[in-house]
Amino acid sequence: MFLPKQRKIRTFALLIGVITFTTFLFSYTFRDPSVDFFRHAFRLSDDFLSKGQCACPRCVAEAEDDPWFAERFNQSVHPLMTRENSVLSEETFKWWQWLQSERRPANFSEVVEELFRVIPDEVLYADAGPKRCRTCAVVGNSGNLKGAQYGALIDSFDFVVRMNQAPTTGFEEDVGAKTTHHLMYPESAKDLDNTTSLVLIPFKTLDLQWILSALTTGTIKHTYTRVPSRIKANKDKVLIYSPTFFKYVFDTWLEGHGRYPSTGFLSLMLAVHICDEVSVFGFGADQYGNWHHYWEENDLSGAFRHTGVHDGDHEYNVTLQLADKHKIKMFRGR
Repeated sequence: MFLPKQRKIRTFALLIGVITFTTFLFSYTFRDPSVDFFRHAFRLSDDFLSKGQCACPRCVAEAEDDPWFAERFNQSVHPLMTRENSVLSEETFKWWQWLQSERRPANFSEVVEELFRVIPDEVLYADAGPKRCRTCAVVGNSGNLKGAQYGALIDSFDFVVRMNQAPTTGFEEDVGAKTTHHLMYPESAKDLDNTTSLVLIPFKTLDLQWILSALTTGTIKHTYTRVPSRIKANKDKVLIYSPTFFKYVFDTWLEGHGRYPSTGFLSLMLAVHICDEVSVFGFGADQYGNWHHYWEENDLSGAFRHTGVHDGDHEYNVTLQLADKHKIKMFRGR
């Protein structure tokens, strides 16, 4: 039977359409499986990595594996001050000003504005993610570092954090020579080399004025005691410990023990919040139970344990808990 010419054309067009669709479907279904395998593998890899906190074997920020740590750890509170996060809550400002009260403090916001015209105003170390593995050594000042021969190990870390006077010259074999970040306050200030970041821990508005002065005019020579009028440091690497983070450490991690945290504990908390693996050296007493600094020969008074403002025992217990929960690694020294 013959079809009219018009129906033949429609039937032919329909047949071509069916053949085209079938060919497309066939090629989609039976295309090279290796292409799909690698696409799927890379997609799986990306998905897997996005779920990891860092590229280290074990990451500090993995809070979900421990309720005690998860309850305390808050990565949204940044340790370092910038213009943007320098606005303090009324509660934080009152607490911070109370630490070392000033008779006539300068206007805080004006001082901050002036300070960040001289030092960098940028958010640092907020690059945590599945491709980063930042290793950090926090080096305390305990006498248990004497003879420990940790120097080469300490120098192998990405960041090496020291505090206050902490000399390295003459002690390199035990404490290392490298310093990337040195925490201090005006009364514990020392000169630094050009490659080290000075991290100022301010206790009052005058401390912010002091660092500005110490880097420029040298006019401030006294806080509650005599302080260096000038300091050698790279102004492009000066950082300010945030008063908001300061209070967070006191409230959340120390639960109000002591008047305020020690420089050592503040240094540890800085590392816990900006590093992926944290190792701690030079904390606690030596093997004989003595509390003293590694550069002191005869002082076994335990002065930096019993200061009246820090609860050294509680701080050390929290540090041990972090070690027990594998959030940090403790090197006990001698």
